[in-house]
Amino acid sequence: MLDEQGRHLYVGKAKDLKKRVSSYFQRSGHSPRIQALIARTRRMEVTITNTEAEALLLENNLIKEHRPRYNVLLRDDKSYPYIYVSMDQEHPRLSFHRGARLGKGRYFGPYPSAGAVRETLSLLQKLFKVRQCEDSFYRSRTRPCLQHQIDRCTAPCVGLVAAEEYQANARDAVKFLEGKSNEVIEALIRRMEASAERHEYEQAAMYRNRIETLRRITEQQYVSGERGDLDIIAATTVDGVAGVQIFSIRAGHNLGNRSYFPQAAEDITESELLTAFIGQYYLNREIPAEIIVSHRPKDFAALIEMLTTQRGQRVTITPKVRGARARWLDIANRNVAHALRARLASRSSMQKRLEALQEELKLDVTPSRMECFDISHTLGEATVASCVVFDAQGPVKSDYRRFNIEGIEPGDDYAAMRQALTRRYTRLKAGEGKLPDVLFIDGGKGQVKEAVEVLEELQVAGVTLIGVAKGEGRRPGLERLVLSDRSTPLALPPNSLVLHLIQQIRDEAHRFAITGHRKRRAKSRVISPLEQISGLGPKRRQSLLKYFGGMRGVTRAGVEDLAKVPGISKALAQDIYDVFHAY
Repeated sequence: MLDEQGRHLYVGKAKDLKKRVSSYFQRSGHSPRIQALIARTRRMEVTITNTEAEALLLENNLIKEHRPRYNVLLRDDKSYPYIYVSMDQEHPRLSFHRGARLGKGRYFGPYPSAGAVRETLSLLQKLFKVRQCEDSFYRSRTRPCLQHQIDRCTAPCVGLVAAEEYQANARDAVKFLEGKSNEVIEALIRRMEASAERHEYEQAAMYRNRIETLRRITEQQYVSGERGDLDIIAATTVDGVAGVQIFSIRAGHNLGNRSYFPQAAEDITESELLTAFIGQYYLNREIPAEIIVSHRPKDFAALIEMLTTQRGQRVTITPKVRGARARWLDIANRNVAHALRARLASRSSMQKRLEALQEELKLDVTPSRMECFDISHTLGEATVASCVVFDAQGPVKSDYRRFNIEGIEPGDDYAAMRQALTRRYTRLKAGEGKLPDVLFIDGGKGQVKEAVEVLEELQVAGVTLIGVAKGEGRRPGLERLVLSDRSTPLALPPNSLVLHLIQQIRDEAHRFAITGHRKRRAKSRVISPLEQISGLGPKRRQSLLKYFGGMRGVTRAGVEDLAKVPGISKALAQDIYDVFHAY
């Protein structure tokens, strides 16, 4: 159905075309949506296919191409990310990959999100220490990089590991990705025993630790009873909003889950939603052998035939399951219900701003986590860097961090930014948190350049980097966005939703940084914060510092940990905690 300008309003299919089309022109009984559709329709086009499966495939292709207003639309139709292993090189590399799979090597996935890929890559670095740096970075090294120093790489770039050992580590990483963890463990046991026989006890201990870690991780990740590839899809609708949750299981391992919120009619059923979602979702993605669903999709047989034709092998759609699979489906149902409630709670300005940010910056997906850094000091004194975190619901204050900057030239903001970013993302690479989808830097080209170098040094991939440069006279609304992959800054209109979001995040980072700076400056000029706490005398302060090994340990401790110190009550522990976590 097309409007007077020839734009697609709706694409549908039917076995009995005359009956289906005639139903639209009855005098009564239509929903407001259908009434609006018919009122705008000026022309119809018809395509005849050989089978119902062909019609379903054509329908989804046309929906993807023309995005008709009155169809169910899956906004996120980008390709899923993969892990790529360049097996043809002397020292194979593990990397994040999205797009056409044309390189020589192995691809593992697809993963539900970039975050799932980064988490897996971080895990592989800990276990197998295979390089993840760009080839250009690898070839230019004359000394080991930071990854070797934090025990995440064996430094093949400068010959600190034998070629045979490195290749063995790379093969183990591939087997782990294939789901053959037991084979990897058996091989490591053999290497451990051989090292012990040669009296190479440090090497044997390293293999022992790796085996223990691998066993623990395998227990956490393994999906009981599953050996192959399958997806679990649950759908629901609440107050006219549609939600879909998908869990991806590959080689018996849960790769993670992800929520989608397709644009759909208010009166759509879960069965209709699943048919539309599955048809569009798998157009450009790998199709597993089995798909478990929360409801039996409409056009069940045609959908199976279409997916089987696309995959080249039989595809099964299972709406009713028992045992462990029923528990997984129940988890998917609970997750989609929770995600939809959160969606409804944040449908206002925050969600609109995130979607506008995705559209403005042409991101693959709507950002789910953003971080912003700022530097604060007074003529170089008591320099403090702040890191604030935002997600789809707004600030995540539990993930905020401050960094006291030391060992730099006073007033050198570039060096301060480099130190803060290095400390932050070294910890994240070590598993102490999640990497963001978008990283904002309060500053211009110089700060962005420092950030690019830090992320490259730490081999952090898949993070969009944006500098927020102040405008003329530092007036709000005149900011310029400095993107690492663009030569010219981006200027947004003062009423832009994207600019409002970035200003909110930047201002919060500035507030958090200047608060930390003032506290640090006051501390250096006056007295210890502990001396200001009522009920905390010299003996208790001494016990507190001894128990945690210094002031840094005290500032990082939680209320329960503080209360474990002799002489510190729960109420006093809360007072101590509040002093260091005033934000």
